[in-house]
Amino acid sequence: MDRKRELVDLLNKWAYEYYVLDAPTVADKEYDVLYDELKRLEEESGEVYEDSPTKRVGGEPIKGFEKHTHIQKLYSLDKAVTAEEVQAFTTRVQKYAVENGISQDTIEYTVEYKFDGLTVCLTYDKGLFVRATTRGSGTVGEDVTAQVLTIQSFPLKIAYQGLLEVRGEAVIRLSVLDAYNQTADEPLKNARNAVAGAIRNLDPKVTKERKPDIYFYDINYLSTGEQLSQTQAHAFLKEQGFKTHPYFRVCKDEMELQDALQEIEVQRKQIDVLTDGAVIKLNDATLRTEMGYTDKFPRWALAYKFEAEEVTTILENVVWQVGRTGKLTPLALLQPVELGGATVSRATLNNYGDILRKKVKIGARVLVRRSNEVIPEILGTTETYDTCKDIEKITVCPACGSTLTETGAHLFCPNRECLPRVVAKLDHFASKNAMNIDGFSGSTAQTLIEKKGVKNFSDLYRLQTEDFADVEGFKDKKISNLLTEIEKSKTPVLDAFIYAIGIDGVGRVASKDLAKRFKSMDALQSATEEELCALDNIGEITAKAICEYFADEENVQELQALKDVGVTPIFDDEIKEGVFSGESVVLTGTLTNFKRSVAQKLIEERGGVCQSSVTAKTTLVVAGEEAGSKLEKAKKLGIKIIDEQAFSAMLDK
Repeated sequence: MDRKRELVDLLNKWAYEYYVLDAPTVADKEYDVLYDELKRLEEESGEVYEDSPTKRVGGEPIKGFEKHTHIQKLYSLDKAVTAEEVQAFTTRVQKYAVENGISQDTIEYTVEYKFDGLTVCLTYDKGLFVRATTRGSGTVGEDVTAQVLTIQSFPLKIAYQGLLEVRGEAVIRLSVLDAYNQTADEPLKNARNAVAGAIRNLDPKVTKERKPDIYFYDINYLSTGEQLSQTQAHAFLKEQGFKTHPYFRVCKDEMELQDALQEIEVQRKQIDVLTDGAVIKLNDATLRTEMGYTDKFPRWALAYKFEAEEVTTILENVVWQVGRTGKLTPLALLQPVELGGATVSRATLNNYGDILRKKVKIGARVLVRRSNEVIPEILGTTETYDTCKDIEKITVCPACGSTLTETGAHLFCPNRECLPRVVAKLDHFASKNAMNIDGFSGSTAQTLIEKKGVKNFSDLYRLQTEDFADVEGFKDKKISNLLTEIEKSKTPVLDAFIYAIGIDGVGRVASKDLAKRFKSMDALQSATEEELCALDNIGEITAKAICEYFADEENVQELQALKDVGVTPIFDDEIKEGVFSGESVVLTGTLTNFKRSVAQKLIEERGGVCQSSVTAKTTLVVAGEEAGSKLEKAKKLGIKIIDEQAFSAMLDK
């Protein structure tokens, strides 16, 4: 056997064990001896194999970065920061599945770490590494081959013989960054900036000194054309010798999905890489194709971003709070601790099941997260002691004494006049994203309830200046300002009003969808569960809750009372009329005279709705050159199909 070939294969095997598997089988000295032998043989023969480890040395500085067009666009990811946004995403996935005859029981999601580094794209052809580029605009990136060649955690030669683009995140391990800063003349501020500066540095020697790494997570292009699920793509990357992170979870439903997100939130502080979230992807390749892409994002993937800080402290007690729907939420009272520039002494727990799952006990040390300005949340227990006490499940409302009911994982107070429940209901109604009554607060609500018997939304609009004569803390200016704000709120936009009345499960996203679809409260009140489920962000449970809300006589009477005092929601969305009015249009194939985004805009400006895939709701397909599966599906369903010439003619009408 050729000695150089033998040495290259052996050294690459050892490097894979060391840098990818983190399980070296030989000492550094053994590697160095054979590396030196290989280098000598290459110098003597003048021949260097394409996958030789000697190619990974940091070469001379380059003059500048050359632009490179990716084989296939590198999309970014749509972002979510709340559980509601994740729920909206899963609801959309379920609807696409139903529309395409795919059982919801087969839907799977994958969850992986989202590392906070620099995205790189590596190209291979005929089994050999060709180049490395940054993501750039998604279409065009910068060639950073010289820099990336200094990194050991990717193969120069792979088994796959087609044209391939793989995507990864370049990172610098936190321990490596710390070690670098110990001796650096100018310490690096954080791992994100450190790796960006290492890869986008004109001197490859600087890259090598900072010791970046790459975790691979996606296949951007595969010339043999297979449509791979995420689990298949992950397995392919591992089989070809790319470094992947060991955390890779497949989830069957939203509960498992939320569980995985919380698992990552707890564990991410324990790993040696900077993370800023998790990536959720639909696993099924066929359904991915049906869902397609927007101009920026795949519709089948989501980045869940953690904007949080975490500390541990002692849980001193738990009290139960009653919300506007009557749901009781356990509130943890904490030993005060500094977190995110504030002193934290309280945190939420979701329900009693959450307490048991997180093994939370009074007196235990717990991990607390604070995200933005939201009240902190307990993520889990880090340490328990002999003096810890179990938290008991309550059976009566701590505010009014009513016997609690239990629905699913939650406890509810059935008393609609329970004081904290009414306070929360009015406070929500007046909040910024609802009726936007400036100056109204929970304490204002409690005062009005206790002193003036206010308990319904409509009661606010009957208040007069003289009603405040005996109310402590209300001077003339404060009274005038509050009544002016209440009067101004009588003409809310429809989606804000829908959000304000507090239908269970209907947040801001769903409220906008409901307003856009039904355009008035009367139409919404008459909607069926089937009509509601047809909306993107409304699932069966929420649809049922909406129908139950409007079937409740007290709610109906209160909506009428709001009408009687002059509250008139307005649907102010501009209604566009045109040649495509009433049409649900799918664009497929290549249009010669229109960019896809321009064609979509022209359709929407003329009253049409653009869809990403052909469904039973599609009424028109515009087929350009090389139209594929969408065109075939449209033919099978008997949907009207026009070519680009006919499309242009419609635009001229």
